[in-house]
Amino acid sequence: MKKVILLVTLMTLVAFTSGVMAQQKPAPAKPATTPAPAKPAAAPTPAPAKVEKFSGMIEKVDEMAKAIVVKGKVKKEEKALTFATDGNTKIQKAGKDMPFADLKKDMTLSVEYKKEGEKMIATMIKVAAPKAAPKKDTPKEAPKK
Repeated sequence: MKKVILLVTLMTLVAFTSGVMAQQKPAPAKPATTPAPAKPAAAPTPAPAKVEKFSGMIEKVDEMAKAIVVKGKVKKEEKALTFATDGNTKIQKAGKDMPFADLKKDMTLSVEYKKEGEKMIATMIKVAAPKAAPKKDTPKEAPKK
């Protein structure tokens, strides 16, 4: 009986030590000469987004997405571009701020925007003042005698 207990104890000890040794990581080999530590590569800083301009007339106003579709000319070609707005977008008419809800179809405007991937985010929307209606010539009354 003593031999069985001794054998079980020895087997347990061998199994335990082999498990511990398997978990240990071998020490990395040191090179003969130690080079200077490499400098971490500087993360490329993204260039600030270029502000571009586009002028035209509002073709569609999307209240839910807070976006507008503006139809205008780009290099003599008629295009309709969609501009999203955010909390930083300024909307002005005659130098005064106006809310997004006041933008209507067929308003003439100019948009300053930045591209973020494929999306165009409006930074400034300047609505043109409506042109004055041409005056109609009213017949002048003939002077009375």
